[in-house]
Amino acid sequence: MNIKQYLDSTYLKTAEQAGLSEVENKKVVQQFIQEAMDEQFKLIMIRPEMVPSAKEMIVESKSKVHIGTVIDFPLGQSSLEEKLKEANQAILDGADDLDFVCNYEAFKDGNLALVKEELLECTKLGLEHHKIVKWIIEVAALNHQQIVQLSALIKNIVMSNFKEEFYSSVFVKSSTGFYKTINNEPNGATIPTIIMMLENACPLPIKAAGGVRTYEEAVQMIKLGVKRIGTSSAKAIANGGVSNKEY
Repeated sequence: MNIKQYLDSTYLKTAEQAGLSEVENKKVVQQFIQEAMDEQFKLIMIRPEMVPSAKEMIVESKSKVHIGTVIDFPLGQSSLEEKLKEANQAILDGADDLDFVCNYEAFKDGNLALVKEELLECTKLGLEHHKIVKWIIEVAALNHQQIVQLSALIKNIVMSNFKEEFYSSVFVKSSTGFYKTINNEPNGATIPTIIMMLENACPLPIKAAGGVRTYEEAVQMIKLGVKRIGTSSAKAIANGGVSNKEY
């Protein structure tokens, strides 16, 4: 199976996180962008400040690779106004996919009004600009019941407010890949969590991010019904290797 069109090749480290200078880190991002174009992956997923240079590279190369970026990353606890401002800028800069971090802590605290409003308004903004919207729910921060409930909530908001033709443009995504778990427990996509998401977010598509480390695992996710896979080791996985990255 050629899995390249399922892969969102991902590099989301800041220079500080990577232990690099800003110039060095930008070069790493450019290498990821070039690799995504060379390998014909579905998308390159990068931080918002990197979107303009990615757009320039992709346009110059006449590549079909899409550009994705993260909004309110990695905690998701900014105000709705801040989320919308960041997303608007990403749209202006040329992003195709907007991966919002849902305010999962507000959800856990029972502040459903806040969560519902951001789900509605941010999704509306993305769809009005013909973008793909993904909601990162950070499964490692949730128990099984919460994964089920939040996946269903996103589905219900979308189905109640948007036409059926838009359902395929709003994903539920497992993880940021940056959440720190106790005892190094899995912080990303696992088979049980993905099955819960698939069952409770349907008909919305699912993106498995974090934890997919081999070609075989990627194929297994695709056969379950996942439509996108986020990984910082896209080339290795696509070519049958094993990821040695954290996400």
